[in-house]
Amino acid sequence: MKKKVLVVYYSQTGQLERLLKTMLSPLKKSKEIDLDFLKIESEEKFTFPWSFFKFFDAFPETVYLDAPKLKPFILKENDYDLIILGYQPWFLSPSMPIASFMLSDTVKKILKNKPVITVIGCRNMWIEAQEVMKELIKKCGGVLIDNIVLTDQSGPLESFITTPRWMLTGKRDAFWGLSAAGISKEDIKASERFGQRIAEKLQADYEKDYTSMLKNLGAVKADGRFVFSEKIAKRSFRIWGKLIRLFGKRGALIRRPIVFIYVVFLFTLIVTIVPLNMALSSIFRSLFKEKMDKILSKIELPSGR
Repeated sequence: MKKKVLVVYYSQTGQLERLLKTMLSPLKKSKEIDLDFLKIESEEKFTFPWSFFKFFDAFPETVYLDAPKLKPFILKENDYDLIILGYQPWFLSPSMPIASFMLSDTVKKILKNKPVITVIGCRNMWIEAQEVMKELIKKCGGVLIDNIVLTDQSGPLESFITTPRWMLTGKRDAFWGLSAAGISKEDIKASERFGQRIAEKLQADYEKDYTSMLKNLGAVKADGRFVFSEKIAKRSFRIWGKLIRLFGKRGALIRRPIVFIYVVFLFTLIVTIVPLNMALSSIFRSLFKEKMDKILSKIELPSGR
């Protein structure tokens, strides 16, 4: 009997869609697997590239999972053997459209008692978003068996320039000696190894025991430099997000001055606290290597190193 796999995703820029279709091409080629793609679309269209205000005005609702309504969707099958969820973090939380799916009335029917693999394509900070996704999957009755993370080719500091440039202008090419934004073509091509392993493990019925399929394949690697920075930033997003939401709904003109003040605060945080915290994290990793390794190993579950 053929194995049935459902891939649910939202891709604003198109990068995650390319990644998923490349990664899962071995499943598509397999005569033993039926592969269905479900592209999530919200009634509100999140155009790309973003405008400056719409980008920053989106963070309060993103952090508080105040998700927009989705366009109706139809599944080809009533029951699947494996669910793959592809998403991008927005402001250290799952993007609004994928959060809408995870909070929808039908998601429990799709995910209940099903093995789930998450696939993340992002800049470099994904830990807090994945913690939220873990809870959402658990509430839906799903069982997370693996996580795959691919991050941008640009370094941590240069990505503070290259990623906003891409998000606000649509330009992702290398410039001024800085790397191109986004995940490299080489990394996307190399991701086929995950699809090949998943196809093999499905034939061995690994999904029936909710067993990890991607152990020791380099599916996910947490960067210790961002663990504490993400916690600080997420706390900031929640505090400021709560304040901004007091001034009306997303898009309200009255919110603009508060959003602008927050952008100034965020920029100050990025150029001062974030580099300092990254330096302190490096010192912490050196002094308490064993403890930090335990923290990172826990974050990387269930796929391991």
